Amino acid sequence: MSIPTVGSHTMDQSLLEAAKQYFPGASLGVHYLPENIRTVIVRGQGSRVYDSNGKEYIDCLLGSGPLLLGHAHPEVVEAVQRQASQSSTFYWLNEPAIQLAEKIVRAVPCGEALRYQLSGSEATFAALRIARAATGRKLVLKFEGGFHGSHDIAQVSVDVWPESRPPIGVRDTDGISDAAAAEVLVAQFNDLQSVTALLQRHGQEIAAIIVEPVQRALPPRPGFLAGLRDLATKYGILLIFDEIVTGFRLAWGGAQEFYGVKPDLACYGKPIGGGYPLSAIVGRRDLLEFCNPNRRGKLPFCYVGGTLSGNPISTAAGLATLNVLERSGTYDRLRSIGELLRREIRDAGNRAGLPVRVLGEGPFLQVLISERQEFRSAADLLDIDQTKTLQFGYELISRGVMFTPKSKMYLSLAHTDADLDLIIDRAEKVFRELA
Repeated sequence: MSIPTVGSHTMDQSLLEAAKQYFPGASLGVHYLPENIRTVIVRGQGSRVYDSNGKEYIDCLLGSGPLLLGHAHPEVVEAVQRQASQSSTFYWLNEPAIQLAEKIVRAVPCGEALRYQLSGSEATFAALRIARAATGRKLVLKFEGGFHGSHDIAQVSVDVWPESRPPIGVRDTDGISDAAAAEVLVAQFNDLQSVTALLQRHGQEIAAIIVEPVQRALPPRPGFLAGLRDLATKYGILLIFDEIVTGFRLAWGGAQEFYGVKPDLACYGKPIGGGYPLSAIVGRRDLLEFCNPNRRGKLPFCYVGGTLSGNPISTAAGLATLNVLERSGTYDRLRSIGELLRREIRDAGNRAGLPVRVLGEGPFLQVLISERQEFRSAADLLDIDQTKTLQFGYELISRGVMFTPKSKMYLSLAHTDADLDLIIDRAEKVFRELA
């Protein structure tokens, strides 16, 4: 296929036709856009991305969250270029991996040791494996609507189904075995009573409680995370925080620092790789010791590794990113822009006569159109105007603000006050059309 030059409409159409041919749904994953706004991104700089037609977007997708500094931050670019000139991977100990591990462990309240992986899915899967090995139990408790990746255990009751009958989970994808699904118990986020009732019946069988401290964009109610900590301790269950989104985003020490609750293990991703593939399981040393290769064949052992896990390019990018995030004023800025955008988008919707609700914490948010005043659990998220909420996303993208419709909008240190003003102005225009 002959590809025309960047900036031509012909190039965009040619690439989109190729995407249709080679990718199911013309998508790289599980999200897709209608053909009238589907596009091919060719470049990013700071808070902006540009498609193959040359159209500019304010980027509130940020690669689904990793780019907390924005695109092509010069310190990250320099670190990657320097490391790439020395080799991309060694499958062995390397300097950036060690330096990044030291920084992560010192920042994370529960941190004593870590093991690298490449994706959030791998990290949560490995953390659950460690929990089972450490406790000798097999069941996992998760929360309806919680997303922990693509593996079989994670893909149970991510969606809220009409036939849901918690604590029995519902498989969100075909191909999951009965045995895997049967090992997952489901409770309601922000509902300690549902957790207590489950533990009274199954507490001695549950290896781990895994939770997103902010479930998608639903903040925890006061006392909820602390209550999980107390219950897990009481029943000898490991508490796992999935901090793939919240880690190094809500605070330097992540949700653990922000909410003042320390789990046994935590899973990190997105920002720690600076836009490159990297995740980590961080936590108590005695638990991470199950991954010690010297135990293999002698003591209980968990295989947690991978060809590119801890590769020096990803860890160099992550180290450069955390060096920037560690600077004074970073989290004040991230919190303030998130609070401002949530407030102003809500007010813009109200001025247009729409019941706009905006969820989120720190520098991420989710815009919903709903008469419901309060959202506590995933089931509450069914009570929205699905059509208008989705249309808001499509229309905002068409006006040059990129994000995943009906899902989170991410903000970065690269977003300026002028960017926020433009997002608010374009959102208000969309609200007026929808109204």
